[in-house]
Amino acid sequence: MIEQHPIEGEIVESIEEAAEGTAGLPAQTLPTTVHILPMTDKPFFPAQTLPLVMNQGPWMESVKQIGDTPHRLVGLVMVHGDQSDDAKPEDFYHMGTLVRMHHPMHSDGKIQFIAEGITRFKVVEWISGKPPYVARVEYPQQSPRQNHSEEVKAYALAIINAIKELLPLNPLYSEELKFFLNRFSPNEPALLTDFAASLTTAPKAKLQEVLDAVNLRRRMEKVLVLIKKELEVAKLQSQIQEKVEEKMTQQQREFFLREQLRAIQKELGIAKDDRTADLELYKERVKKLKLPEHADKKIGDEMTKLSGLEHGSPEYTVTRNYLDWLTSLPWGKHTKDKLNLERARKILDHDHDGLDDVKERIVEFLAVGALKGEVAGSILLLVGPPGVGKTSIGRSVANALGRKFYRFSVGGMRDEAEIKGHRRTYIGAMPGKFIQAIKEVESENPVIMLDEVDKIGASYQGDPASALLEVLDPEQNAEFLDHYLDVRFDLSKTLFICTANQLDTIPGPLLDRMETIRLSGYLTEEKLAIAKHHLWPKQLKKAGLTRGQANITDGAIRRIIDGYAREAGVRQLEQNLGKVIRKAAVRIVRNEATKVHVTASDLETLLDQPAYVREKPQTGIGVVTGLAWTALGGATLTIEATKVHTLNRGFKLTGKLGEVMKESAEIAYSYISSHLKAYRGDPKFFDAAFVHLHVPEGATPKDGPSAGITMATALLSLARNDKIGRPLAMTGELTLTGQVLAIGGVREKVIAAKQVGIHELILPEQNRPDFERLPDYVKDGIEAHFVRHYKDVARIVFDA
Repeated sequence: MIEQHPIEGEIVESIEEAAEGTAGLPAQTLPTTVHILPMTDKPFFPAQTLPLVMNQGPWMESVKQIGDTPHRLVGLVMVHGDQSDDAKPEDFYHMGTLVRMHHPMHSDGKIQFIAEGITRFKVVEWISGKPPYVARVEYPQQSPRQNHSEEVKAYALAIINAIKELLPLNPLYSEELKFFLNRFSPNEPALLTDFAASLTTAPKAKLQEVLDAVNLRRRMEKVLVLIKKELEVAKLQSQIQEKVEEKMTQQQREFFLREQLRAIQKELGIAKDDRTADLELYKERVKKLKLPEHADKKIGDEMTKLSGLEHGSPEYTVTRNYLDWLTSLPWGKHTKDKLNLERARKILDHDHDGLDDVKERIVEFLAVGALKGEVAGSILLLVGPPGVGKTSIGRSVANALGRKFYRFSVGGMRDEAEIKGHRRTYIGAMPGKFIQAIKEVESENPVIMLDEVDKIGASYQGDPASALLEVLDPEQNAEFLDHYLDVRFDLSKTLFICTANQLDTIPGPLLDRMETIRLSGYLTEEKLAIAKHHLWPKQLKKAGLTRGQANITDGAIRRIIDGYAREAGVRQLEQNLGKVIRKAAVRIVRNEATKVHVTASDLETLLDQPAYVREKPQTGIGVVTGLAWTALGGATLTIEATKVHTLNRGFKLTGKLGEVMKESAEIAYSYISSHLKAYRGDPKFFDAAFVHLHVPEGATPKDGPSAGITMATALLSLARNDKIGRPLAMTGELTLTGQVLAIGGVREKVIAAKQVGIHELILPEQNRPDFERLPDYVKDGIEAHFVRHYKDVARIVFDA
């Protein structure tokens, strides 16, 4: 309960008593110095009588001093900001309203009083610069004649009519109008104008302009605009309210009608409750399926269970969702395979340029399926650098077979439940990705593509790679058990195609279940064909251009391939073609050209400087070119060896080499040191020489044993003081006895050598079958030497 304490000198009188004869005090009885209190929300008008509340702290002393005056008059002036407690004289507006204070009281740190508006005043001079504020004021006078002019009467009638329109829209206006008419006559245009302004919700700056307007006609103009705006807002609010009420009334009407219909149907015996409707829906679905015995029994048990559950119970929702999944799966539904090999090859050729060896391998795979009558129980793994078309080949295989296609990525997947589903005991449980895929494609034998299988993760929630073992095993996936379904589902007819950039991170047991098909990088001619037939038309369509508006020469595409997109795949090539087309689109939109023809000479303007510059392989004493394989394709690797000094024997390695590559370098150093005489070098060279071997691009990590013969050749070149006199590259693992062992990535390395203009290669003899299997267009122009022992390398390179 709030206790109200009357302030000393409090005037105990009602507003009605105070209103008698105070509204029209003559100007000579009004004080010339008054106390000032601030207003923040909106100005106070002479025609208003309202209760006001303000903070007790800064204004208590002001209210006490006002109570001590015989007239209890105070000036209310609006301040510029939103805070009034720390207002300074310069924060106040110049025009305010003189009011009489009634019934001041305070409680809980607040002061409340009733303010009765009397007249306008203008602050002439501030007598005190801090609270309690006192100012000298003057009262602007309005000519009595102006009040009775025809123009003023017309404005007054317009304001009265606007107020009449407002009254039905908001009942609050009626109460305020009654209070106004009890105090004033509607024939007083000045007070009527101020009252009309106080009704509006206009911004305080606009209302202050009304208070500042001493000229009555000008003031009435401003108020009429404000009250018309208020009328528009009130009408809009009324329309919105009517629409809401109409909508709610319609919804209530529909609800009652629906309830009546349900009651009538129940009386006639034709009503179905939600549970009955659900059961009939599932029975209809089951009739269209060829369910195995165990699934049919499970669905029957769950429907019996559902029929005994209350509709509103949580168990009912769980069982209904479970039945929804069970009856939505395509039990016994298959698409017929199209095993026409010629048609399959045409689709593959249409969708992809190059990759002839991969296409042949896929056609062989389909041929086996044609003999069996179906392609089932197969898991393919497409391995290759980014951008070589692994995902699109999977889609083409689905098109060739006439099967449904579903793709999802397992890269970064860490939860086993993504594969095998959640148990139904968990809230929000769902089946795994494979069951979701089967439901979406509505077929038991789709092509499901698992992208980025080499980037699958593991966490405390399980090991998804291990969960995949059951899915990708033809002997087990015929009875795949999803944790959510808890019913075995046959995935053996599904064709799984996985993609990966490398094999190293794929677990051995998982890799063992898949048939690997390697996709290497593209040669320049293949990239040119891909750009002309696929990438350029695709980018034109994306930009909304036609071939007639933008075209590019073969020379320009070759220049982009060599200078801007030298990666194994074609993604950078596509991105650069997209840049060219966007620049062409800008020229066409700006009407600088109607047709853009791009040539090789335009590329530096359109794409800036080339990212790659064709460099000749380095030559010199101790400098040898090797071949490397990366996840992005093949690359050439220059190895440099030099003698630092002859003060002591030593061997130093740099170039951010991995442990295996460091060991290969030490093996090469040991082998060449011990056999230097046999290769016509100074046997004492390494006894007194400190040798430094470096692999350039020191920020790039390098590892692997395949640079063994390359490092040995660099050391032999240094010891013999003899350089290799022709473009030559080599790769092979070296042992301490000089044996040259097999390496991987032969195709990628051959392509990398051709790209830099090297056509003579040294490869391990064990890799001869890999080289022979390469397509003719890759082997064309390549002179390959196959070696078993390092002495064969020395004979080819130095004739030693």
